[in-house]
Amino acid sequence: MAAPTKQKSFSAEAQLVKELTSIFDASELSELELETESVSVRLARGAAPAVMAMPAASPVAAAAPATLPPTAATPAAAVATSAPDHENHPGALKSPMVGTVYLAPEPNAPAFANVGDKVKKGQTLFIVEAMKVMNPITAPNDGTITQILVDNAQPIEFDQPLAIIE
Repeated sequence: MAAPTKQKSFSAEAQLVKELTSIFDASELSELELETESVSVRLARGAAPAVMAMPAASPVAAAAPATLPPTAATPAAAVATSAPDHENHPGALKSPMVGTVYLAPEPNAPAFANVGDKVKKGQTLFIVEAMKVMNPITAPNDGTITQILVDNAQPIEFDQPLAIIE
């Protein structure tokens, strides 16, 4: 009886990988990562094929996006070389996930925070939408926002600097 359950579970996981690959192909993201208790998936353009890893005793299946860029010189690489100061800045607030960043709680509402605002630890500064879930991004410490590095409704990547708090 255990074999059909594993096969059924694997089919659900394989379907998830297919759906994520479809979303990934339709977007301009350079990387997409999802991790749950039963599956870990990472898709990246211009890298080795993405791998779906399951619990230790299970087989590993590979899935790759249908189209990969022809070179490693992607727009993301150009951004990384043009703004290294933000990435290594000690006050950089970085995104914990891939998604779409929003500066306000809803359209036409005031922004959570603006340049020059003093913020408190735990105060919501952004919302990142990832897989239809709205995730608040909060200030890691007290300080003043000296720069906001993203625009409203902009796609963002994991570990991308969103703001500088000093």
